[in-house]
Amino acid sequence: MRISTALLLGTSVLALATPAMAQTQQEDVAQAANQQTNPATPTVAQQSSADEGEIIVTATKRASRVQEVPFSINAQTQADIQRANAQTLEDISRSVAGLTVQNLGPGQSQVSVRGVSAGQIARDQPGVKEQVGIYLDETITSLSLFTPDFDLFDLNRVETLRGPQGTLFGAGSVGGTIRYITNQPNLDRIEGSVEGDINLPKGGGLGYGLKGAVNVPLGPTAAIRVVGYGTHYGGFIDSVGPYSKKNVNDGRRVGGRVSLLFEPTPEFKITPRIAYQEVEAGGFNREDHYILFDNQFTSGAGGTDLGKRKQYLNFREQFKDKTLLGDLVASYDFGPAELTSVSSYLHRNILVSRDASALTDSVTISPFVQVYGVDPAAIPLFSNLRDTTKLKQFTQELRLSSTGSGPFQWVFGGFYSHVNRKYAQRLPTPGYDAFIDAAFGAGTSAAVANGFPLNSPYNADLPYKITQEALFGEASYKFNQFKLTAGARYYNFREKRDFVSGGIFSDVSTHLGDKTKSNGVSPRVILSYEPNRNFSLNVQAAKGFRLGGINDPINVPLCSPEDLKTFGGLGAYKDETLWNYEAGVKYSKHGFTFNAAAYHNEIRNLQVTLTAGSCSSRVVFNVPKAHSTGIEAELSAHPLPGLDLSLNANVQSAKFDSTVIGGVPPVPIGGIVKGNRLPTVPKFQIAAVATYGQPLSDSADWSITGSVQHIGDRFGEPGDQVPGAGLVGNALFFDPATGAYGSDINDIGSLRLPAYTLANLSGSVHWNSGLEVTLYVKNLFDANPKLAIDRERGLRARFGYLIGNPRTIGLTVRKSFGSAPPPPPPPPVMLPPPPPPPVEAAPPPPPPPPPPPPPVTGGERGQ
Repeated sequence: MRISTALLLGTSVLALATPAMAQTQQEDVAQAANQQTNPATPTVAQQSSADEGEIIVTATKRASRVQEVPFSINAQTQADIQRANAQTLEDISRSVAGLTVQNLGPGQSQVSVRGVSAGQIARDQPGVKEQVGIYLDETITSLSLFTPDFDLFDLNRVETLRGPQGTLFGAGSVGGTIRYITNQPNLDRIEGSVEGDINLPKGGGLGYGLKGAVNVPLGPTAAIRVVGYGTHYGGFIDSVGPYSKKNVNDGRRVGGRVSLLFEPTPEFKITPRIAYQEVEAGGFNREDHYILFDNQFTSGAGGTDLGKRKQYLNFREQFKDKTLLGDLVASYDFGPAELTSVSSYLHRNILVSRDASALTDSVTISPFVQVYGVDPAAIPLFSNLRDTTKLKQFTQELRLSSTGSGPFQWVFGGFYSHVNRKYAQRLPTPGYDAFIDAAFGAGTSAAVANGFPLNSPYNADLPYKITQEALFGEASYKFNQFKLTAGARYYNFREKRDFVSGGIFSDVSTHLGDKTKSNGVSPRVILSYEPNRNFSLNVQAAKGFRLGGINDPINVPLCSPEDLKTFGGLGAYKDETLWNYEAGVKYSKHGFTFNAAAYHNEIRNLQVTLTAGSCSSRVVFNVPKAHSTGIEAELSAHPLPGLDLSLNANVQSAKFDSTVIGGVPPVPIGGIVKGNRLPTVPKFQIAAVATYGQPLSDSADWSITGSVQHIGDRFGEPGDQVPGAGLVGNALFFDPATGAYGSDINDIGSLRLPAYTLANLSGSVHWNSGLEVTLYVKNLFDANPKLAIDRERGLRARFGYLIGNPRTIGLTVRKSFGSAPPPPPPPPVMLPPPPPPPVEAAPPPPPPPPPPPPPVTGGERGQ
């Protein structure tokens, strides 16, 4: 073990052994403040007070008002989440300026902030790192593509930190950081809540859910908080073909959290926690528009289009994600400083099982049947692509931070992580080897299997070991109305990977011990001007980074000569770095809050993901220069009693500033051309929410909420914006009814993902007893948003869209309960002071002497 790692781990043990309501004193302050202004079921008056800029966050590792944080941040409280009927991070993103979530199926989403995006990541790219860091409280849980789809029940808030957060949050936060902050165990009272929901998507199956949370003190020094939830998703996609079923993408999510707080003294806190979650889906939210078996070149019922919210399946698909998280947070408040240790272990087991018959059969047609003479009877075989990911991650952070209210504040610490990630692919296709051996000679399939199972034309094992160490620090000094903040993070990263593949589709590779490493420094400087509590200006320059990696070998037997020249032989790709320059303003007073920022990101070595044409592979290119420039604004107001208005918007321009050339003869690769847009990023997005409520009686009130969200158009990959990108010169087809097969020209048209607008409406009644009933309609006008493109072998075998949920009508019932916190001890009884002793009266003064008698005279003069 390296000295730095040993020192970090050893010091954390010391922190736990040192005599230590929330995980830290700073979070304790935030929890207490937010629970007062954002209870589980807020009244109309409480909903209004929640937007006064008084939300407390810990984005700087210290408790601060949102308005005091010297960079751009959004905080969605539990009341905000409930009011929006949000179930996923994608739902939240529509109310956060600059936050974009690309839905790639259940448990598979790609997050970007402020247009920092490298394109659509696929399930078979385990080496690609995330661009946005995702945290559950103090624990990092990010995993590229498989962003954890945590249930939003019993959260205190969700913080979105915009811009690179490399100083305090490290790798993976090049675009920003998202923090799910849960409600922590509470020593003061028994409290909890239950929630039931029933909903019906248009044309889909019935969905329902039940959730509950309870907090119980275990004496004066300990408390436990238990959360459990279960949700059934009704599904709304119908399948046609050999596997025909309604609502094929139904699924479930079940899980829970158990947190224990031990606080032997007011200074020492230790909070161990276990969290477990299972997500399952019987299919994907894919709407097929062209598939090898059913298209304009076949006699199937689909013709030129299968129809709205339909897909073609030979057998059922499946997604499973089992997540186990154990973490322990300990803190000790020394008075002027607080020592915090965060230890975590994350275990995930993910299966993505897809009907890959279109992919396999497209390869069988071209090149195997058309070029090598394989029997066409191999074409209609069913083929199941099974991707599995097993992750074991250990992290340790130790930091020391100031706690006082003086002008000088600071935090510094160290971070260590060790990741074991095993990724595997199998393509079981029963009966396939017999056709290969008949065409290429007996024993061919066994010879190229490379130790993998037979009748599986593609197999790969990719175990990764990734180690990261970092030291970080940040300090601020306030002088008069100005505050200067500066910090930096040093990181040292090492990755080791094996790549072993086998099967007739692969290049039969055995690469053992491939390595890459990196180290560097990410600084940040912020200058703030705050003339009063209601107004502030800030400017900053900050650097973020995303770790590099190693490209997987492409599937050489499937590549055309042109694609082999363009995409073959790519090795490691470099770290992606970003410099963010930003100026922001924050104002909050008398029920009006306005926060805005203008930003410019200079990106170097942007890691862009491309589909490697006919090779059925994906590769990463470094683009030397790119940028993202924009303006974001958030406004909330309470113009009338009971009326709350909010508006957020983001306008940005994210483009390549370099052209990447490759192939023979050299040509621009995959749309990476100077001036082209970065993928998955809308130029414009806006959301507006209005809530109006009034008392219904002395013990109840009502409210109604309407919201509208508009997302601008996007491109899924850089190449999708190249003129003629939708013109497929060799679209492959096979007609199951006649056995006809071949290729033809298919003009899909524009591959631009169109803009879409969603409207939502809800009405609630809330009783002072803690009961709340909400009737809601999501996607009121039943829009069919196209979120991403789903393609097989480029566009040759399948083309479709991953789509959003249809109009959904639902009813939610919530009930919160809790004993009142113990009253503060009464002040000591002060007895009145005794009366002063009586003062004796002074004797009266003696009478004045009598006047003397008048003198005797002889008369008056002057007469």
